Amino acid sequence: MSTSASPSTPARRVVVVGASGNVGTGVVAALLRSDGIAHITGVARRPPARSAAARSAAARSAAPAAAEKITWASADISRDDLVGVFEGADVVIHLAWLFQPTHNPTTTWSTNVLGSIRVFDAAARAGVPALVHASSVGAYSPGPKEEPVDESWPTHGWPGAAYTREKAYVERVLDTFERDHPAMRVVRLRPGFVFQRLAASQQRRLFAGPFLPGGLVRPGVVPVVPDLPGLKFQVVHAEDVGEAYRLAAERQVRGAFNIAAEPAVDSQLLAEALDARTVRVPARAARAALAAAWRLHLVPAAPGLLDAVLHLPLMDTTRASTELGWVPGHDSRAALRDLLTGLRAGAGGDTAALAPSTPAGRVHEVLTGVGQRA
Repeated sequence: MSTSASPSTPARRVVVVGASGNVGTGVVAALLRSDGIAHITGVARRPPARSAAARSAAARSAAPAAAEKITWASADISRDDLVGVFEGADVVIHLAWLFQPTHNPTTTWSTNVLGSIRVFDAAARAGVPALVHASSVGAYSPGPKEEPVDESWPTHGWPGAAYTREKAYVERVLDTFERDHPAMRVVRLRPGFVFQRLAASQQRRLFAGPFLPGGLVRPGVVPVVPDLPGLKFQVVHAEDVGEAYRLAAERQVRGAFNIAAEPAVDSQLLAEALDARTVRVPARAARAALAAAWRLHLVPAAPGLLDAVLHLPLMDTTRASTELGWVPGHDSRAALRDLLTGLRAGAGGDTAALAPSTPAGRVHEVLTGVGQRA
């Protein structure tokens, strides 16, 4: 761990935008455990009730008074004033992001791109010294699956998916923002796919939809796993991502950091987790099946997202280890296992984003339109 190159600095007050989601709950838990953080403001469209927030803080932090260390603010980054929320903060961590509805990309653009611009501008106007932004492996241009790429790899995204286009566009916004605000310390974390048990139901709603039975992901139930050309991607546990954001908030680092666990996940690793065998399937056939299901609103994941996964490069995390001092506590098998056990149990968290089910269950998901904004 390199401490001389990136010494810690007091970050007494941290604002976490998008604190109630999959990544946000991991970040809040890591900040609560830090003696260097005096107060956290969690910002969400639907903040948890105080009782739920207290239970969550107590469960995920070793600090007995964790619930007293965090307050919540309700705000929609696409329209609400953020300057007042950010004033007096030492660091703003921006995580808020919409994955759905993929059938209405104008909605996701409004939050993900225009909302991010509003967050950056508000942080500058409030005089916040440091900004940590949630980028993604999805920001990267297509690249190799054999030799991992470092943070200098181009970030133009995959043009066929809204998620990757938006992540890449915000990277360009940050390039200009850093040029115009040289005094502000700006960090971008680019994690792989983030898994945890408490987010299993949310991720089922976002990507698989209401027609996936939880029992289907039990070992031995699924006989085969499709072996698609290019199906090799990286994952990381939400707890480890949370720690990476804590380090980025507290250490004097700048720039981009790749965040992922080993080994990379491929069809063979998925088959091992499900006690299944692999069957070679042409990527074109798999995409056609997904496209048909998406058009019929049977699944919320758009076919362009599959294309992106098949083309994304694998990331080298050396810089995160040497300059940020980050080492994951879970390997990719453990992160995947946590997700699968959560799917089988219908697991969820205490926040609205991570709730085990929507108000009327899966029927509500179907009636409101698969993939619609919760």
